[in-house]
Amino acid sequence: MGRKEDNIKRATVVMHDRERIRNLAIAAHIDHGKTTLSDNLIAGAGMMSEDLAGKARVLDFDEQESARGITINAASASMVHTVNGSDYLINLIDTPGHVDFGGDVTRAMRAVDGCIILTCAVEGAMPQTETVVRQALKEKVKPVLFINKVDRLINELQITPEDMMKRFEEQIKKVNTLIRLFAPAEHRKDWQVSVTDGTVAFGSAYHNWGITVPYMKKSGVNFSQIFDYCHNEQQPELAKKAPVHEVLLDMSVEKLPSPLVSQKYRIPNIWQGELESTVGKAMLDCDPTGPLSLMITKIWMDPHAGEVAVGRLYSGTIHQGDSVWAIGAAKAERVQQVSMMVGSDRISVPEVSSGNIVALTGVRSAAAGVTIAREQDATPFEPIRHYSEPVVTVALEPKAMKDLPKFIDALRGLAKADASLEVSTNQETGEALLSGMGELHLEITVYRLQVEQGIKVTVSEPIVVYRESISGDNKGRAFEGKSPNRHNRFYIEAEPLPDDVTQALREGQFGDGAVRNQDAKGVGDRFSEFGMNKDLMRKIYAIYGTNVFVNDTKGIQNLHETRELIIEGFNDVCKKGPVADEPLMGVMIRLVDAKLHEDAIHRGPAQTIPAVRNAIKGALLRAKPVIFEPIQKIRIDAPKDVIGSAAREVDKRRGTIEDMPIDGNTASVIGKMPVAESFGFSNDIRAATQGRAIWNTENAGYVHLPPSLFNKVTSEIRERKGLKAEIPGEDHYTD
Repeated sequence: MGRKEDNIKRATVVMHDRERIRNLAIAAHIDHGKTTLSDNLIAGAGMMSEDLAGKARVLDFDEQESARGITINAASASMVHTVNGSDYLINLIDTPGHVDFGGDVTRAMRAVDGCIILTCAVEGAMPQTETVVRQALKEKVKPVLFINKVDRLINELQITPEDMMKRFEEQIKKVNTLIRLFAPAEHRKDWQVSVTDGTVAFGSAYHNWGITVPYMKKSGVNFSQIFDYCHNEQQPELAKKAPVHEVLLDMSVEKLPSPLVSQKYRIPNIWQGELESTVGKAMLDCDPTGPLSLMITKIWMDPHAGEVAVGRLYSGTIHQGDSVWAIGAAKAERVQQVSMMVGSDRISVPEVSSGNIVALTGVRSAAAGVTIAREQDATPFEPIRHYSEPVVTVALEPKAMKDLPKFIDALRGLAKADASLEVSTNQETGEALLSGMGELHLEITVYRLQVEQGIKVTVSEPIVVYRESISGDNKGRAFEGKSPNRHNRFYIEAEPLPDDVTQALREGQFGDGAVRNQDAKGVGDRFSEFGMNKDLMRKIYAIYGTNVFVNDTKGIQNLHETRELIIEGFNDVCKKGPVADEPLMGVMIRLVDAKLHEDAIHRGPAQTIPAVRNAIKGALLRAKPVIFEPIQKIRIDAPKDVIGSAAREVDKRRGTIEDMPIDGNTASVIGKMPVAESFGFSNDIRAATQGRAIWNTENAGYVHLPPSLFNKVTSEIRERKGLKAEIPGEDHYTD
């Protein structure tokens, strides 16, 4: 029996011992060595040839990942590692570092309990490192640190041991500052990483060696020896004495929590049901005999088996042939196959119990973020909140109309697999609008359609998704919206929400959708913590994205009967604002008065929804509309002699430069740049710096579009959408 088969046999035994399971992700900035490290961990555990480790990139099994040399999908692998004579099951997820695939990192964090944060010894903690640390801590995932590429510090930068220690201290300090900022209050102290307690490792994933203080004591290898080994080109010898897989997997087993420990504090964070209920207790205890509770974090397409749903099992046991519900689906479905994952290989097993990461086939209605249970009415997990929203859109249509049904199906599948993609299709024309995190995200998606699904498509130039908002209010000047039959009238006032409230809404702190009467008091109290009027916010009707609707009326008869229709009118405007049909952001809409026909037949959907819609749009126009545009943080590193050209590129794209630090012969440009100006940036920056610059970007939210560009941008958007170039005035909505 080969090591791989033997490993899988041992894994199926250990998976039922919850104390000996570790679910962990590797997360870092792009190109800091995550996939190379994952390879070495898998090879060390005998799941692939050690000669191929770091070169085969087992977890980059997608053809595009190999071609581009970057990770696009979060891929998982299960392996067995022995510590002090006991077997431990490690379920490892390798996550992407590129900012365009941040959604995959967020979803992976839902499935794990611990995280190896990887930084580069040469470059340090970079912008994306901060994002992944924040993503991990928001899901209450405990971090440890691995400082990679130490060999480059010694051999390329020729630094002294003292300098090396100083660099390490700075990186550890920076990561600990992030942990202090973003960790849950109760773990800010005990989750700090430190060299002495063995939660920081150093090494080279490429050369297969690593070290921690506990491993130094065990192996007798010390820092000065490491320095000599690297200096004398003897890294293969060092890899035999301190293999990176053993060092890091030991650290993961000893320092990261098992599901038994982590689920006690993670469940209240990700599940809003009754913790004292049977299912609540089963999840807190990670009980394999409890009700089935599984959350899907990833869908990937297997060329032979079709859709494979990968997720974390929080309680219960799932067997081949089980009948399960994807919460929100129309019918129960049968699980055809239950498997463990190793990259693109699925190893079929008869059952998987709680605390593990599992792959299922046969559950067609599963999608990323969906809860799987045996009962149709089970309480689902909290939705996964993505840190950035789709900011770039392309219009797609199939070149041959005969491909239209296949094209629409393929798009649905892609949107299911990647929750950070937004797809809207026009069923008549077959044109689809595809919104994603950036140019590369959309480019990969289009590639999948054309090559993997064999559908030739026409693609438009990328378009930026703006947001509409207001800079003033119309207090005391409520806008009246009349129903088509003139029997119903709604009076609306609009005002901007404070920035901190908008941010909290974006992070999902108040929930989303219609607010039930019994929850309104609690939701209102949460708003009052941000300094908003408690009595007003307790009358909240609905939340849509970063907008809220409040019923600020008193004693209007029959209003409760039209409540759902009012919310529908509000949702419509949140999707398409009055200025350019772009989504609305950061606005509070208040219904201050209403006149309703006493006969229900005269205040149905066809009367109420248009009246509410017109009243809200008119109020927004009266409250000084503005447009927000998405911006990116940008960092460019280049030799000192070409950094001036790099700064000019940022400058001429309406960018702002915040800092230009110099370190030896390398200089950096750190600043912000509008997404609208970023198309084609990669070619221009290469030309300006003779290909010597390295740059990375990270989404940084939305800022006011300069007033001088307001008319130009809105008329361009309106023309593109087939609307009249000029924005309609208030009169348009009074009729």
